[in-house]
Amino acid sequence: MNHSKYINVPLERLDIVSSTNDYLSDLCKQGKANEFYTVLAEEQTSGKGQRGNVWESEPGKNLTFSIVLYPTTLEANKQFNLSMLVAISIVDALTDYTEGFSIKWPNDIYWKDRKICGILIENELEGKYLSQSIVGIGLNINQDHFHSSAPNPISLYQIVGKEIDREEIFGKIIHAILSGYKALESNQHDLSEALHHLYRKYLYRKNGLQLYRDKDGDFLAEIHNVGTDGCLYLKDEKDMIRKYAFKEIAYVIPEQRKS
Repeated sequence: MNHSKYINVPLERLDIVSSTNDYLSDLCKQGKANEFYTVLAEEQTSGKGQRGNVWESEPGKNLTFSIVLYPTTLEANKQFNLSMLVAISIVDALTDYTEGFSIKWPNDIYWKDRKICGILIENELEGKYLSQSIVGIGLNINQDHFHSSAPNPISLYQIVGKEIDREEIFGKIIHAILSGYKALESNQHDLSEALHHLYRKYLYRKNGLQLYRDKDGDFLAEIHNVGTDGCLYLKDEKDMIRKYAFKEIAYVIPEQRKS
């Protein structure tokens, strides 16, 4: 099936850009980007990741793109719905190719213990509602070697052993995000519950005791819940519930245990 037909959004393709999120943000400030305007770049020189990291992506091998949304009916305290929707959309698209994908809280996409996709959502508020959201996605598709200091990258090519049609998977992701977003706009309450259910189903390390690291050091805990506000609740070995906001807790994956 040709999924190019699903790319029914205003799309700007760039050979090279510093950051698709920054480029799209500038267009928005100039009033040049209607909702769903999407910027897709073959190469980013300063791709932005979470926690201020740089996203490594070999030119012409992967997908690096940003979409602008204007979710003016979504309250700021429910913005995690948008994060869940995007992450679930990507997992669903990837699962067409093979199994084993999960969402590492809050919204990295993993295959087993390795990172295949990063998502960076930059929100602006107006009163108690969101006024603008720029959704940046970096997805490793056909890259066969990684050279940065990132501890655990992987690509779809490395998983399935063959090159993937980037246009096809791009179309699947765009279609899934737009469909979910329009449904969220029309029925926030019911879809919010459905998103939380799917998100918990797809969670990385959703079962059993695992190693985590906070400001006090490493400890073992299991995921107890993820709140509607996006906070992570862990239950440690003493059955104590610990609540963490973004950047307050880190997963210790096998490659990082000596770091």
